Amino acid sequence: MTTAPDQRWLRGLRALRLGTGTALCLATSFALDLPIPVVAPVFAVFLLALLNRPLSLKDGLRLVLVVALTTGSGLLLAPLLRYYALAGVLLIGLCLFLAFRYGLRGGNNLVATFLVVGLTMISAAGTADTELAMTVVGALIKGLALAVLVLALCHRLFPEPASAPKTPAAQAMSNDDATRLALRAALVVLPAFLLALSDPASYMPIIMKSVSLGRQSCTTSARGAARELLGSTLLGGLLAILFWFALKWFVHLWMFFLWMLLFALLLARKLYAISPTRYTPGFWLNSLVTLIILLGQSVQDSAAGKDVYTAFAVRMGLFVAVTLYACLMVQLLDTRRRLRSGDLPRGEASHPKT
Repeated sequence: MTTAPDQRWLRGLRALRLGTGTALCLATSFALDLPIPVVAPVFAVFLLALLNRPLSLKDGLRLVLVVALTTGSGLLLAPLLRYYALAGVLLIGLCLFLAFRYGLRGGNNLVATFLVVGLTMISAAGTADTELAMTVVGALIKGLALAVLVLALCHRLFPEPASAPKTPAAQAMSNDDATRLALRAALVVLPAFLLALSDPASYMPIIMKSVSLGRQSCTTSARGAARELLGSTLLGGLLAILFWFALKWFVHLWMFFLWMLLFALLLARKLYAISPTRYTPGFWLNSLVTLIILLGQSVQDSAAGKDVYTAFAVRMGLFVAVTLYACLMVQLLDTRRRLRSGDLPRGEASHPKT
């Protein structure tokens, strides 16, 4: 008879797996000079946070193939965006809504997330240059393949106990709730996509950030939207600044890995409630994703000889603007729902109490 492992020990094991996998994926991406090196660690964070069991070789290859097909759908929409912009944007918005709704109705959340990424990043890149779009497709597929390999390695290094309870399957939402939240998530992502159409090469990080916010908005209430969405964005920016100055003490790939391991472990402790806080797991997950995106872009700016601090300030300002817009969408749509259901008197909506 096997005994169930201690829950605190099990959460610590999962935190160690998440921190190690994130750091390893980030360092490997930059060591291999992948086209968009932040893609692989972001995918690794999602995989390690959502899956407590390793993917089999067949399932891993199937996931990569599905992502290749779904992200390739963005290439089909690029000509429509180039020649019939309004129709293309409306179609992208509809596809985003359907992708988010698919995940909320009990579908594979990973596939839904990758489909959203592919629809936005690849179609935006395709409007500027087909070669750039193919580069983004390659970056997404290589990044996911690396993330799947790191997931398998981390489960080999820190295996899940056989007696550990399996993660319960996500409950499918009702049709009305799924429709409402999918619409909200699509509206969160769409402005960042429109911004990226003006300069796809520069605004790819904004799209990745908006996709993370769209996922987080599906589990955030209007009351805690500002704390969850804006708080996690600001925390991720602050950690990126601390990481950057810590890395400047000794610039080396191994130190890059070790510092990422430390920061990821600190956030993973909060994510898995080893040291409980009032914030949700989505808060800490979004903080980690924001840290990776901002830090990775700063490293690339430094390698390209750009002004790192100016670029970081502009990027952080855009992140905050996108997050404030996401908070506004959550508040507006939730207030509208409560008015329609009669939970909130119209007078209270117009004149909130102080």
